Amino acid sequence: MRGLRLMLAALACTHQLGSAGEAPADPSIGRGWPVAVSGALPVSGGMEGEGQQASWESPPVGISALPVDLFTSKDFYQDERYWSDPRYFRCNSPSTLQAMWGADAMTSRLLIGSSPPQSASWGHCETDYPRAAIVSPYPFGSAQVHFEALLAETRSRGGPTLYTRANPPPDWNGRYSRAISLKFITAREGKSYEPAAWLAEPPQWFFVSFNQTSTILSLLTPEYQRRTVQMHYHQSVNNAPLWPAQFCWPDGFMRVFSRQAHLAMDFVTTPERLQLMASSAENFIRHFNVGRSFDMRGDVPRLGADVPRWFGESVAFWDRDTLITWTSNVIPWITHGVFEFSRNLQTVEIFRPRRDPGGQLAGIEHEVIFYDPEAFVQPLRLVQVHIRTGELGEVDPFI
Repeated sequence: MRGLRLMLAALACTHQLGSAGEAPADPSIGRGWPVAVSGALPVSGGMEGEGQQASWESPPVGISALPVDLFTSKDFYQDERYWSDPRYFRCNSPSTLQAMWGADAMTSRLLIGSSPPQSASWGHCETDYPRAAIVSPYPFGSAQVHFEALLAETRSRGGPTLYTRANPPPDWNGRYSRAISLKFITAREGKSYEPAAWLAEPPQWFFVSFNQTSTILSLLTPEYQRRTVQMHYHQSVNNAPLWPAQFCWPDGFMRVFSRQAHLAMDFVTTPERLQLMASSAENFIRHFNVGRSFDMRGDVPRLGADVPRWFGESVAFWDRDTLITWTSNVIPWITHGVFEFSRNLQTVEIFRPRRDPGGQLAGIEHEVIFYDPEAFVQPLRLVQVHIRTGELGEVDPFI
């Protein structure tokens, strides 16, 4: 089994996947660059039905335990020198850590073991998703510089493209779902789902099931590493998780990119804005305002009053059939099982169509570059695909 996992990971690492399934024909200064794809194998088990543990009673064969780890520590704050070692978390992914007190979906065994917390089970120490495929490949230090570079690039080609009621923007109106949601929905019906090749997306590192916990920590500044390890301790060691939804609080900006945050999302395009509305774990509504400019006074760029918003405020412009956006002014929050982000979080997001072999719109590719100098040691990138599933006039309403 271990040999098979290593072979699959090695094979996958030899390939490059463009963010649209191939390298862009017209390379850009800051969008659509290829994503280095690693073997997307779950690091460990959990309640999501993916992966399985490597060992239940002791470290896996060939792995030596550290002198202290998260499950034996008397004070995890004092163990910082071990946090960069996957063994400190018993080679479990963040997704498994948050499920540690639940039953493994593959075996029905309690992940924390029979004499918790010291009996916590182990994941696969040889499996991980590479850090290089998570961090942004683009040479920009801030969302503002990145957005302005893309705007200048678009202007050099005669843009931005201006749409009106008489000459409307691309018709993206419809309901969309991610492949992970469609797999979940069809599984409940006793069926299976695999996206077509033209709708493929890179492995979703933000679901944190393919990642060693130490790799995710390496993306964070020291303060946010401490906060994240604290979260993992309370979720996996003393079984005292604190999720926003427990208190009926909003899940915050970055939750919209998580695994089951929403099962479907409605796109509405007008000349003035793109609206995204989704619902499942929480309600998510985002507006990308075309042709608007931020007020640069205050701590962060904003559109309205100097008050942060749960999902921020966004400006945008069109480059033919591609929408390029900049989001700022978010409320600092946490995505449970992943990490916290600060008031300084900003994103550059690029939406562009995915088409089937007949040229029909089949989905929307969504590339996101996260900038947060307070929480992240360098910018991060995520590429997701929203698969078109229905017309707005035919689907059931969210509200």
